[in-house]
Amino acid sequence: MRVWHGLDQVEPEFGPSVVTIGNFDGVHRGHQEVLAHAKARAAELGGLPVVALTFDPHPMAVLRPDRAPAMLSEPADRAGLLGRHGADAVLILPFDKDVSNWSPEEFIERVLVGTLHAKAVVVGENFRFGHKAAGHVDTLVEAGATHGFQVEGLSLAGDAQPWSSTYIRGRIAEGDVEAAAAALGRPLRVTGVVVEGDKRGRELGFPTANIPADPQAAVPLDGVYAGWLTVLEPVPGGPSYPDPLPAAISVGSNPTFDGVDRRVESYVLDRDDLELYGARIAVDFVARLRGTQIRFDTVDELISQIKSDADQARRILTGN
Repeated sequence: MRVWHGLDQVEPEFGPSVVTIGNFDGVHRGHQEVLAHAKARAAELGGLPVVALTFDPHPMAVLRPDRAPAMLSEPADRAGLLGRHGADAVLILPFDKDVSNWSPEEFIERVLVGTLHAKAVVVGENFRFGHKAAGHVDTLVEAGATHGFQVEGLSLAGDAQPWSSTYIRGRIAEGDVEAAAAALGRPLRVTGVVVEGDKRGRELGFPTANIPADPQAAVPLDGVYAGWLTVLEPVPGGPSYPDPLPAAISVGSNPTFDGVDRRVESYVLDRDDLELYGARIAVDFVARLRGTQIRFDTVDELISQIKSDADQARRILTGN
């Protein structure tokens, strides 16, 4: 799959193509429906490539930083997910003030016509684009009649309610990672590089892999969860761990020891031999075990609760 970071990286001879456009944050089930429609339309047009056009950073991070949403996926992960669900190429368009001032017509002519040579465009029915979000599906339809491309605007209806990144963020903020996973079509994933913590977990017999809770990422409500830890990039020169590892995961600031910084701490069940400092890991959240973190009066009470959490996580993840 090709990944372009900007219009100038697209080969002049590329095209024609079928284009789908959006932020695609999380590449949730609604996005997957759009990609499936784009793939079907591409087949009808003779097997054209499908291009997923997305933006980095999120437009709100440029236009209204105070209202920028917590992101469900990093750009690199997003490109991989788009490819998994049908995109043959991904164009990540750097979004800045200049791009935000493009009129809908300029966007169409520069991107869809001049660069991607679109023969069809597939978007969600509420898609907006161009300066002050003046462009919509009808704008695309009118332009398509002039420039020779078809347009399809799709409803993103879900099971009980519309699939949307906003809905998923709401479920994550409440700690309902199972509902978030149902809308995403996979578990919520948080990634980061393992940092050295206070090593109290190791002293207690439950060593944890700690990653800071990125304030720009959608991280679940404080609490304890069952999930899987995957090593994406091992420590240079260190051992590799190719398979996902079952884990009990704590999100919060460790109130028993007066913690301040919010972080994601993963205890890989029954393992104390892992070398993870400096490794880039992914944490996939499967189920919530209990709510807000508790301040324990004694270390023994804390150890007892960690054992209970680990046993519950083991039953959920492995059935044992």
